[in-house]
Amino acid sequence: METVIHFMNDSAEFYKWSLTIADKRVEKWPMMSSPLPTLGISVLYLLFLWAGPLYMQNREPFQLRKTLIVYNFSMVLLNFYIFKELLLGSRAAGYSYLCQPVNYSNDVNEVRIASALWWYYISKGVEFLDTVFFIMRKKFNQVSFLHVYHHCTMFILWWIGIKWVPGGQSFFGATINSGIHVLMYGYYGLAAFGPKIQKYLWWKKYLTIIQMIQFHVTIGHAAHSLYTGCPFPAWMQWALIGYAVTFIILFANFYYQTYRRQPRLKSSKSAVNGVSTASNGTTKAPEITENGKKQKKGKGKHD
Repeated sequence: METVIHFMNDSAEFYKWSLTIADKRVEKWPMMSSPLPTLGISVLYLLFLWAGPLYMQNREPFQLRKTLIVYNFSMVLLNFYIFKELLLGSRAAGYSYLCQPVNYSNDVNEVRIASALWWYYISKGVEFLDTVFFIMRKKFNQVSFLHVYHHCTMFILWWIGIKWVPGGQSFFGATINSGIHVLMYGYYGLAAFGPKIQKYLWWKKYLTIIQMIQFHVTIGHAAHSLYTGCPFPAWMQWALIGYAVTFIILFANFYYQTYRRQPRLKSSKSAVNGVSTASNGTTKAPEITENGKKQKKGKGKHD
């Protein structure tokens, strides 16, 4: 017990010390004064993963078609805004794509980049709704380990990123990822319109390939910074490399299981970014299969 108390005290002291090197510009921004709101929302998310399926167990699945269309295209707009702000802000600030230290000044372009990164962090919290919609539609099989791992860790880790390094090298990965999410949620939004549109969405597996390329680029970018001694926090670079490696492993396994091992017919239920390629949209199949029993189309609740 004494060891646990010492560990907690040391952790508290370390956190207090870390606040002395945190970015003062973001200290009073929403959600940034304390990690508790971010951690609290993440805990509620994990609790919903347990309580949601229990609640829906004896209920008809919701269709949510209109809700999904609005949600997905709203995410397209949000991610496009983030992508645009990071791209234009970094160009105006004269950022280097190979090595860019954090500038903690109140320069208008630096604050613009920090603000865009804050919105990127917020978007990761909004993405929890992906899981909520899966559970409300009783697509429990789509809530995979990859899906939960991606959604829960990104929100927490980007709070850390915004708190200490909302600029510099941080812009690189967020710019690429927000651009990919424009394509990804665009796909989801189109898929939500139903079979008439889904038959034209032949490019779903390429979203997964693009994401895997993204992780390799991220590792190479961080490794180059470490090798050349770029004055960006080394702990952030090493953490990014380790995190990207876990995604490469998980996505490679997902890609193999979805597009290589399983019959092509089943690929219509595959996932991108840990979620269904029909996504939070609708699947091509005219029937919903649940525990081996078929339900008639349209039987689920509407939004």
